[in-house]
Amino acid sequence: MKYYLGIDTSAYTTSLCAVDGAGRVIGEARKVLTVPRGKQGLRQSEAVFQHVQNLPLAAEGLREQMGGDWQIAAVAATTAPRPHPGSYMPVFVPGTCFGRAFAQLAGARFYELSHQENHLLSGMYDSGMPQVPRFLAIHLSGGTTELMDVAAESGSRLRISLLGATADLHAGQFVDRIGVALGLPFPAGPELEKLASRSASAITVPSVHKEGQVSFSGPLTALLNHVGKADAGAVALGCLQCIARTLVKWIRWAEAGVDCRDALVVGGVAANGIIRDILRTKLPHWRLYFASPRYSTDNALGAALFALDADQNEGKRQN
Repeated sequence: MKYYLGIDTSAYTTSLCAVDGAGRVIGEARKVLTVPRGKQGLRQSEAVFQHVQNLPLAAEGLREQMGGDWQIAAVAATTAPRPHPGSYMPVFVPGTCFGRAFAQLAGARFYELSHQENHLLSGMYDSGMPQVPRFLAIHLSGGTTELMDVAAESGSRLRISLLGATADLHAGQFVDRIGVALGLPFPAGPELEKLASRSASAITVPSVHKEGQVSFSGPLTALLNHVGKADAGAVALGCLQCIARTLVKWIRWAEAGVDCRDALVVGGVAANGIIRDILRTKLPHWRLYFASPRYSTDNALGAALFALDADQNEGKRQN
C-alpha cells in the first residue's frame, strides 16, 4: 500500500500525518512543545531542540498506527512560514531535514510547501468547502494574522495575495498574553474559551482596523488594566469578542475588492467557537468555512495532501 507523508514543525507542535491514495488519513502523530508555566512562549532555539527530540517519537507513534505493509511514495514538509521569498524561521529546519532524509532512504519524492499553505489545504479539505476558483482566507495564529485573496491553481498550488495584516500583535499573541495574565497555561486558547463561556458579560474594548491593517496592542493594554480587578471570565470574553469584531470589520472592508463571498478561516485561533459564532451572526451574506478544531490548530494534513497531489501530477507528466 502506498502512503503519503506530511511533516510540519511549527512554533509549538511537531506534526506528522499519512494519507492514502484517496486522501484518507491513515495515521497522525502530534507532540505539543513544552512551555514552562507562566512563560509566554519559547525561543526559536528551544523550539528547534524540542522538535529534534519529538520527531523520532512522533514517527514511532505514526508507525504503530499504520501497521501492516506499506510504502511511502512521497513526502512533503513545511519549510517556511509563508510562500514568499525570504520567509524563514528556524523551527522548520528539523522537519525539512527529517523529511529530506526519510525521502532519500525510502526512495520517495520530496516536496516543499509553506506552513500557511499547509493550513489552507487542511482547512479546505476538512471544512467541507467546495472547490471554488477564488476565496478569501484569514490565517489566525500566534505567529500570523493575515487576510488573503486566494486563487486555486493547478493541483494543490495556491496563488496567495496579501490584502491585510496586523500592525503589531498577532491574534494568538493577544489570546495567550491575556490567558497567561489570568493564570492560564500556554498556549491559552482552549482554557480562555472555557473561561469566557462561563461569563454572562464582557469587558468591551475597541476593535481596531484601518484600510486592511488591524491592531491588537491597544486592546491588550486596555484588558490587562482589568486583570485582577474585574471578573476573569469577563476579561476573557472581552478578548475573544474584540478579535471577532475586528475580523468582521476586516471582511466587510475586503468585500469591495473581491468578487467572491466564500471565506476560509484557519489557524489555532480559528478553533474558537465564540469567535466562529460571532462571525456567522454578523456576516450572513458570506459563506464561511472553518476546519474542525483538530485541523484548525497546527497539523500536517495539508502537507500530506500536498505530497499526494504533487506526486500524482509528477506521475502524469512522466507518462
